[in-house]
Amino acid sequence: MKQVFFCLIVCLISVNVFGQDKYAYTIFNGKGDKVVYQSVVSAVKNSDLLLFGELHDNPIAHWLELELTVDVFEATKGNIILGAEMFEADNQLILDEYLGGLISQQRFEAEARLWPNYKTDYKPLVEFAKSKGLKFVATNIPRRYAAMVSAGGFDTLQSLSVMAKSFIAPLPVEYDPNLGCYKGMLSMMGMPGKGKSNPEYFPMAQAIKDATMAYNITRNTSSGKVFLHFHGSYHSNNYEGICWYVKRKMPNLKIVTIATVTQDDVNALAKENMGIADFVIVVPERMTRTY
Repeated sequence: MKQVFFCLIVCLISVNVFGQDKYAYTIFNGKGDKVVYQSVVSAVKNSDLLLFGELHDNPIAHWLELELTVDVFEATKGNIILGAEMFEADNQLILDEYLGGLISQQRFEAEARLWPNYKTDYKPLVEFAKSKGLKFVATNIPRRYAAMVSAGGFDTLQSLSVMAKSFIAPLPVEYDPNLGCYKGMLSMMGMPGKGKSNPEYFPMAQAIKDATMAYNITRNTSSGKVFLHFHGSYHSNNYEGICWYVKRKMPNLKIVTIATVTQDDVNALAKENMGIADFVIVVPERMTRTY
């Protein structure tokens, strides 16, 4: 009898510890309540702009970006526009040429300055846009100009040509150094070049990216269409960064924000992740990464 009882206890423990379902992600609203994926689709389809903050090496974020794009496309009968941090504004022409079927995939991938993880993480979005005839906006500032700001501040951009400035948000750029996202950068350790230039330039480089992405979003919005924009979470967490710049330009735009975070426990939203976005995708800390 004791052996039967002991075996029963062992079985119950085994089911509880080893038989638990493994969740690849959980979605919460900003208040920390669990929500279903369809709630996100419904919110996005009724918005003007989605700011989807990803973790660049997170496969779940990339998969959900594609799934959400497909589902919002269907929910809006194709009335969407795509845009992403991963494409720089001076590459818009070659991106348009590829989407329009004027150049080959091989030529596009050879000549565009694509991120190393393009083929696994962003190519599916581009190929979906191509297959559906969607507009895809290259929103980010060319990295060489962001590097100039990182080294010498906003004033360095004034020396650029008129053509070069066309790939950047109109100068001078409004800048609030007291925003949490920029103040936080000053406390980060191990920033490239730290100690070689004024540390106050680092958040300026972030701001010029945010301002340029926001500028390219606002000038490509279209009535009756939802703009889906993909970028690193830091660019829109806490409704700052891109979101702050968009609101300065178009305060009445209906914006939905998504943030991606990792936690050891995906069953409850950690206190530090409360309120950082309208929806927070929580992925297990041990999730495999794309690079």
